[in-house]
Amino acid sequence: MLVHHLYSGGKDSSLAAWILTRLGYDVELVTVSFGLLDNWRFAKETAERLGFGHQVVYLPREILEKAMEMAIKDGHPNNAIQFIHERALEALASLPEVERVSDGTRRDDRVPFLDLPRARSLEDRFNVSYIRPLLGLGYRTIRELTERLFVVEIRESEELQKADYEVELRHLLREKGIDPITIFPRGHIQSRVLGWKEEPGME
Repeated sequence: MLVHHLYSGGKDSSLAAWILTRLGYDVELVTVSFGLLDNWRFAKETAERLGFGHQVVYLPREILEKAMEMAIKDGHPNNAIQFIHERALEALASLPEVERVSDGTRRDDRVPFLDLPRARSLEDRFNVSYIRPLLGLGYRTIRELTERLFVVEIRESEELQKADYEVELRHLLREKGIDPITIFPRGHIQSRVLGWKEEPGME
């Protein structure tokens, strides 16, 4: 059973991918890009180190531009990131070979996160199963598991080489002459998995 799993290379999406394998799924990691940058390669490098297949799905630049407009209007990135995540799931679910989609959203997430009606709508509109392995896990449990499994690099968002939506959104803001610091919170910490700490077959 194959699952196409949205993947940034961070600890949450990496842990979710590992859990899926423990549940018996075959996992293909998928990173979304708008083609402005090649930061997707950081997710590809991590996927290869963890032993997963990886592909890139390109979304239209118009989606990113609309997200940027939302962020500017709101003065914060939450609705913009939510918008991109929903479009990413829809793009993945619409591919003809895809029957199951997944992501690394967790119990404590506010953004991005699909509530139950939106999750059901995604499944019904695209005839897919939407799987969220971290939905019942809180921050403390996820930290314990990722510290046991992975070598993780943790830095401020602006400094970390990563493959999530935020990177290209920040880039587009700069192209428009807007300092991302006016939109994104200062001191926000994110992670990137560099490889296994423990072998994945551990008991």
